[in-house]
Amino acid sequence: MSPVRRCSRTACGRPAVATLTYVYADSTAVLGPLATYAEPHCYDLCGEHSERLTAPRGWEVVRLAVDHGAARPTGDDLEALANAVREAARPPGRTSSAGGREADPMEVARRGHLRVLRSPDA
Repeated sequence: MSPVRRCSRTACGRPAVATLTYVYADSTAVLGPLATYAEPHCYDLCGEHSERLTAPRGWEVVRLAVDHGAARPTGDDLEALANAVREAARPPGRTSSAGGREADPMEVARRGHLRVLRSPDA
């Protein structure tokens, strides 16, 4: 199974960029950004089908901002992720020389990125 979600339209194999949801009580079709998870009562659409979407007579179409470009991590995102992994893997008590974390007098213990702090009243 491909990790890329595909358009729900029959015979369309393009990647989905938007999710269509129907609100039957309000006679409204809502077209928005691709949902995080595939839902059974929603339809994923490619860019072409989302642009050409029409609703039945008497229904309203609400279009939320959809970015049709593929969301790919930027260099800054990858660098931030690498820095976070390095920080979490660093042994307790070790500080980096390039402006890393300083020893905190309130810190009692550390496990990965989580810290146990001393109560300010103590």
